[in-house]
Amino acid sequence: MSGPQGTQAGAGGADFRPRVERLLTDILGLMGFPARLDLQDAADGSLSVALHFESGPPPGVEPGKRSQVLDSLQFLLNKMLHRPGVERRWVMLGAGGHPEPRPRREAAQQAPAPAPAATVAQVAASPAPAQPARAAQEKAAQPARPARGAQPAAQAPKASTPQQAKGAEADERSVQCEEDAVLREAVRKLAEKSASLGRFYAFAAMKTEDRARVLRAVEGVGGVKVAAEGEGRNRRVVFTPAKPAPMPKRSMLPDDDEDDVDA
Repeated sequence: MSGPQGTQAGAGGADFRPRVERLLTDILGLMGFPARLDLQDAADGSLSVALHFESGPPPGVEPGKRSQVLDSLQFLLNKMLHRPGVERRWVMLGAGGHPEPRPRREAAQQAPAPAPAATVAQVAASPAPAQPARAAQEKAAQPARPARGAQPAAQAPKASTPQQAKGAEADERSVQCEEDAVLREAVRKLAEKSASLGRFYAFAAMKTEDRARVLRAVEGVGGVKVAAEGEGRNRRVVFTPAKPAPMPKRSMLPDDDEDDVDA
């Protein structure tokens, strides 16, 4: 990531801070969540911004925690600030306070030193395992076979793994919550749009109750399948049309400097 390596004076010029403040204010205003911005220089050369939301944070954003909404806003802001051929300075966002500095990519990619291999002398000096005693232990550990004609003992039910338990708890359709008429109308329109245009859509960074409202709202809408996918904060509601349509080439976004942004 080339952003944190830029100098505070040269990266973006003297108007870098005003540009960041202006862009963030405009974006948060369009989102409907205005916030007071606290900007300060980080030790690694980046610009740290604390977002203090005036009327509460957006859905999916909690003070002091990372979220998909905050990561997407940070990604969008840095893409708007940085252009090819311009010295870059990374901007980090935090909700309710300044974010903790992330480790440098170079340090994260360094693998730990491998453990030293055993020398030939150490291998030769190690005692050989007692083969007869080991064979007797393995034979004693094997379960006894039932006698001929005897009924096999009933096997104990297998304990559910943490992944299975987590998947069972993630069924939003069983969550009891109040209906939101505005959300229901918007979701049904999006489902009908997905079915008619053949487009894929997804809702991310939603609470469990909101995902349950979305799944209930699309009941009865034909031509589209709506389901919750993923785990943790990456869980999302995906709209899959029955007849997908290819995206037109003219709507494809240019892939200019995607590798330079650490999402």
